[in-house]
Amino acid sequence: MQRVLITGAAGGIGRRLREDMRGLYPSLRLSDQAPLEPAREGEEVMQADLTDLRACETICEGVDGIVHLGGQSVEADWDTILQANIVGCYNLFEAARRQGVQRIVFASTNHVIGFYRRPTRIDHTVPPRPDSRYGVSKAFGEALGRFYADKYGLRVLAIRIGHFAERPVDRRRLSIWISPRDFLQLVRIGLEHPDLHYEIVYGVSENDRTWWDNANAYRLGYRPQDESEPFAAEVLAAEPADVADPIAELFQGGPFCSPEFTGDPDRIE
Repeated sequence: MQRVLITGAAGGIGRRLREDMRGLYPSLRLSDQAPLEPAREGEEVMQADLTDLRACETICEGVDGIVHLGGQSVEADWDTILQANIVGCYNLFEAARRQGVQRIVFASTNHVIGFYRRPTRIDHTVPPRPDSRYGVSKAFGEALGRFYADKYGLRVLAIRIGHFAERPVDRRRLSIWISPRDFLQLVRIGLEHPDLHYEIVYGVSENDRTWWDNANAYRLGYRPQDESEPFAAEVLAAEPADVADPIAELFQGGPFCSPEFTGDPDRIE
């Protein structure tokens, strides 16, 4: 793996990954629609709009692997989601195919399965139950990754990211938190695992409270170094006892489930 491209490199995860991946590969290419800090030794900076297929081809040229973080990272109106996370995602995968890229690590999200109830323990094989337009777009990205792996031979790892941060900040995130160094480990599995075809894993540390069976990640060699429980007492003490949003409390997607919700929660098993 000589040159790795990170899309969405100006975002929160992208900025941290830029630091953590420095020196791991001979060349790191950083791209975003937003301005980026100047390149340092071993880095290239290329501004690009993912809705432009030609721009995607340019940033993919000469690249061996991609960490695809680019796009809309929270819920938004449909046109925003469509352009950033569906058109942009297709362009990135198609450009990668045209330029002979070998691997893509796709930043999916827990919001692909957000309407599963919190006590339900699920693995990577469950059908998607997106909690938002954002979640729908990431389910599309997972399906697109499977298509490009099967049809064109790309090696693709989809990481359903929980909560990426230095520490969990509330009760829900005690279940879904992933530390930066554990996330880096999953990224490296996607870029380096010799037998990877297409896989889905959960981006979560070794949390006692997790709702996710991440055995597929462990099968690929994932050995998380962090866990959320040491933060639990402080987090729970700071959180109000009253439930302000009953819909959010029912489902794994939390506050992404509540806006516009007019369904019957009793029908969502």
